[in-house]
Amino acid sequence: MQYPMLLVGLLAALGEPLESSIELTGAGATFPQPFYEYAFNRYPTTESRVIVRYQGVGSGAGAASLIKREVDFAASDVVFSNEERKRAAADIVEVPTCLGAVTVVVNLPGNPRIRLTPETLAAMFLGRITHWNERDIVNLNPSATLQALPITVVHRSDSSGTSSIFTEYLSKTSVDWKAKVGTGREVTWPTGRSAKGNAGVAGLVRQVPGAVGYVELVYAIGNEMTMVAIRNRSGQFVTPTSESVSLAAAHFPANATISLTDTPEREGYPISAFSWIVLYREQAYAGRPRGRAEALVRLVGWLVHDGQKYATELNYAALPAAAIARAESELRSVSYQGRPILPDLPSIKRASPAAAR
Repeated sequence: MQYPMLLVGLLAALGEPLESSIELTGAGATFPQPFYEYAFNRYPTTESRVIVRYQGVGSGAGAASLIKREVDFAASDVVFSNEERKRAAADIVEVPTCLGAVTVVVNLPGNPRIRLTPETLAAMFLGRITHWNERDIVNLNPSATLQALPITVVHRSDSSGTSSIFTEYLSKTSVDWKAKVGTGREVTWPTGRSAKGNAGVAGLVRQVPGAVGYVELVYAIGNEMTMVAIRNRSGQFVTPTSESVSLAAAHFPANATISLTDTPEREGYPISAFSWIVLYREQAYAGRPRGRAEALVRLVGWLVHDGQKYATELNYAALPAAAIARAESELRSVSYQGRPILPDLPSIKRASPAAAR
C-alpha cells in the first residue's frame, strides 16, 4: 500500500471563470497521510481553487521543514517539543485532525490470533523474548500453534511520530523499557531491523516470517496484516478498530494537550493517539499573501468539520466534540498582521474561499 506525494487540484466553481490557484505545501507524518490524501481529494470543487502538496516524510522531518518555513504546515503525531518551539522562534498552533491506532502487526504461519501484554511486548522489542514459542507468549495464546520461529523486530528508521506514540506506551507500561530506551521520535532500538515510514515497516513485516512491527491501523488493514490484541490497563485484550480508538479518547478535555496511550477506558485500545496539523499563529511572514493564509485556515477548518466523515471511512476515528472545540479555538487565534483571519468558525466549514482573495 503506497502513498505517494499528495497532489490535489481543486478547480473553480461551476459557472465562474478560472482564476489562478493557491498552492499550499505540507510535510510530516505518514500516520495520517492516507486520510489527508483521501480527504483533500474530496475538498469540494465548488469551494476553492487550491493545490495541496503533501509529503509523508515523518513527523520529525515535517517539524524541521515548518521551523525552516519551507512549508505552510507540518503534520505530526505528537505535539512539538519545547526545543522545537524555541527553534520555531514564533508561536505555533496545533490542530487535532483525527484519531488513529498504532497497531502491532505480525507475520506468522497460519495467521493465528495473537494476544500480548504490554510487558511481553516490551520484552520482545528489548530482545529478551526471541522466539514465538517461548513460555510468556504461549501462556497468553494457548489455542494458537506457535513454532520455534525467531522473532524479528521491525521498527522505524526515520524520525517518526508513530515511534514516539509506541515508545511512549512502552515507557508507561514497562519500567525496563523506560529505563533502557525511553520515549522519542528516534530512539536507540535494542534489536531488530528498520524501515522508513509506515508503509516501509508494513512491507518489511510482510516479507519476513516471524516479524513483528508497529504501523498505523490503515496500513495494517490495507496490507491485510494480522493485528495483535493488546491488554489494556483494565485487563481487557483489545484489537484496534475505529470504535476502540474512539473509546480511548472518551474523556478528552478541550483545553489540554493529552496523551491517549495506556487509556483507562475499559474497552479502549491502549496505543491510540491524535494526529495534528501545525502552523504558525501569525501568518504574515516571509512575504506570504493574505489569501494564502486564509486558504490554509479554511482548508484545516474544513478538515476538522466536514472532512471528518472521511476519517471514519478509512478506519481512523473522527474527532470527539471536545477535540473539535480545541481545534476551533486554535484556528480562531490564527492571525494576519495581528488580526484574526477567520473569527467566525462556521465560515471555515462552509463558506467559499473565493472571498479570501
